[in-house]
Amino acid sequence: MATKKVWLPQDIYQIKVTLRYTRPPIWRRLLVPSGFTLEDLHSVVQAAMDWDDSHLHEFRVGPKRFGKSHPSDWLVGPSPVATERTAHLFTVLGKVGRKALYSYDFGDSWEHAIVVEKVLPPEPGVAYPICVGGKLQGPPEDCGGIPGYYNLLEAIGDLQHPEHEDLLDWVGGEFDPEAFSVEDVNRRLAPLQRWWAKTQK
Repeated sequence: MATKKVWLPQDIYQIKVTLRYTRPPIWRRLLVPSGFTLEDLHSVVQAAMDWDDSHLHEFRVGPKRFGKSHPSDWLVGPSPVATERTAHLFTVLGKVGRKALYSYDFGDSWEHAIVVEKVLPPEPGVAYPICVGGKLQGPPEDCGGIPGYYNLLEAIGDLQHPEHEDLLDWVGGEFDPEAFSVEDVNRRLAPLQRWWAKTQK
């Protein structure tokens, strides 16, 4: 029996994602279908910031929290965290100016400010989601959050720093904090673009 196709709006949200407490700011500008869920947006941000999705995460939209549900949640009663799998962007971030906080890796506490800048019609022939701008390389995973990241930059930039060699080895021999490429982000987004295109047929 054929499954009924769920209606989803075709709007595209222009979203800016900024890694909080970075100076100058590390940010990405993304065009994301409004039919995406917060779970899908998680995957988009992971690709945009070049994270590897190896840690827990959570969204906050106003007073509400969204994340992955855990099988054991029912043992302790109703979860304070709503599922991200069914929270579509058009229902939780449906207006220009709407904001969310996306937290990734509760140990390092990477906090991303998300804001809807524009609501746009889809452009024919454009594969979504897509990155259209940004600045600076995202920090390496597991570097100790914002304080650890800036310590890392100081150490690898100073030949006399006592941790210079160790931390340079740890990042694989080189790390350019200025490096950013829209093309690189869109290569990482390509699987999501193909998946979304299939769902729209």
